Amino acid sequence: MKRIARTTRDRKLAGVCGGLADYFNIDPTLVRIIAVVLFIPFSALIAALYIAAIFLIPNDTDVVDT
Repeated sequence: MKRIARTTRDRKLAGVCGGLADYFNIDPTLVRIIAVVLFIPFSALIAALYIAAIFLIPNDTDVVDT
């Protein structure tokens, strides 16, 4: 079963967008663009979710796929 994890290979800030892109099998640039577009009207919410994801989602080197 595939688990969500922050990426260490395609990391720009903390690896959250790259990890989401790996999980959903889409281009990381697309995820980053969506995050920036959503950040404009919902800046406090998106910033809080991103910071929470940094602490809650493990790195891909710490996750064992089963």
